[in-house]
Amino acid sequence: MKMSKRTKYILAGAAVFIMLVVAGAFFAASVIAKQFEPALRAQAIKYMQERFHSEVEIGALHINRPRMSTIQILLRRGRGAIVAVEGQGITMRFGGDRGRPPMFAIKKLFFTVDLEVLVAPTKSVNFVSIDGMEINIPPKDERPKIESDQKSNAGIAFQNVQIRDAVLTLLPKDFGKPPLRFHIARLHLESVGSDSASRYDADLTIPKPPGTIKSSGTFGPWNASTPGDTPLKGDYTFDNADLGIFNGIAGTLSSKGTFGGALDTVNVRGTAYVPNFRLKMARNPLPLSTTFETLVDGSNGNTVLQPVRATLGHTNFTTAGAVIKNDQYSKRSITLQVKMPNGDMHDLLLLAMKGPPFMQGMINMQSSIDIPPLNSTVKQKLVLDGTFDLHDAKFLKSAIQDQIDQLSRRGQGQPKNEQIDQVISNMQGSFHLEDQVMTFRSLAFEVPGADVSVAGNYDMAADILDFHGALKLNAKLSETMTGWKRWVLKPADPFFAKNGAGTFVKIKIDGTAHQPKFGLDH
Repeated sequence: MKMSKRTKYILAGAAVFIMLVVAGAFFAASVIAKQFEPALRAQAIKYMQERFHSEVEIGALHINRPRMSTIQILLRRGRGAIVAVEGQGITMRFGGDRGRPPMFAIKKLFFTVDLEVLVAPTKSVNFVSIDGMEINIPPKDERPKIESDQKSNAGIAFQNVQIRDAVLTLLPKDFGKPPLRFHIARLHLESVGSDSASRYDADLTIPKPPGTIKSSGTFGPWNASTPGDTPLKGDYTFDNADLGIFNGIAGTLSSKGTFGGALDTVNVRGTAYVPNFRLKMARNPLPLSTTFETLVDGSNGNTVLQPVRATLGHTNFTTAGAVIKNDQYSKRSITLQVKMPNGDMHDLLLLAMKGPPFMQGMINMQSSIDIPPLNSTVKQKLVLDGTFDLHDAKFLKSAIQDQIDQLSRRGQGQPKNEQIDQVISNMQGSFHLEDQVMTFRSLAFEVPGADVSVAGNYDMAADILDFHGALKLNAKLSETMTGWKRWVLKPADPFFAKNGAGTFVKIKIDGTAHQPKFGLDH
């Protein structure tokens, strides 16, 4: 069917008319948008001042071309247009305090908004994008006392907020001390209302150990009077973190868990696993898994362990204590209490020493561990104090076990009895380690037929032994010998049979840990 010339002219005229209307509407909306810039700027400043109790500065705020369709233009009947707003150099100072860094600092801000929110009783912003944001939270006792005023709440609801390259900083009380910083690579917030919690999804990068923590949960509502009390909860995963950045240890850490509380105080529960945990000096890897609960004070970074349950190889132990910032130090100190009711000596020696372990057995140990924040290596500043009980021990190196077996034979008065073989040893002690010197307040060593009780020091840095004590044998002195020596020593038996022993002599142990020397002590 052919279209008449008249119809064609009518349609063409209508098309031209619609194009003129659309072009005119866009032009008019652009002009209107520019006229709205001062009002929008004033609304933004008013909202941030009332919402965050802050002095607000905005370097630049511009409205770009409206985002609306032809149908929206023709049918909105005078309602506001959807526009894109760009801002730069935005700062908010909590309570107007210029003595510290601003509470918020934003390099770039972008959001879309319906201009009718400027006059509407309920205000909503569809989308916000923030690049390069800094959040600085002052110490608890230095935050201005501001009463929350619900009537002054601007009541703007943000539907979606995308934040990139942000830093959350918890400022210390002392200006000269380093603050506690959390680097946030990406943070997405949804349904951010003024009086409700927001759902979030975030990637946080940390330098030690290096890696990215992925977390999701809820944040808020924002507490304008006391920002550190703003609620926070969620879960996290942390994978493939390299522990080799620390002195003395290595391995690959993975962890997951949940947390809750507020910005100032967070309770964390989770698990951590290092399949190849090792001390760098020994280089023998062992699997290490932990289940932990910690309380982190965000105002100063102090961490309290409540307690940590761990498994190293086949050895279970618990740890409780704290990582505390002391006023006299620039770094943190570590104070722990370790309980190991039934540890495997094979695991502990494998972790601590190069080469294969020289002993197997089970150990019951309790110890305090203190690491003050000194400028030295861990082994130089490590302080230990505790007790241990080693039982059912056997030496895996034949030369050492042969000497132990021979001591047991002589102690039982059967120096040639080869059936006394592979005897087990028991050892108890009380120790203190400081400045790389291990002091044994008491050290008792027992095998069938013989007891050794000594006290002394082992200088770990110089590898020097200095122990003094006594040897007790069940057998008399002459019974420890064979042949003619047994008969020659019989008259001396009464002189050595004392203190409830068949033979009692004072001994000393010196030399090195690799080549100890045993002798009589006068």
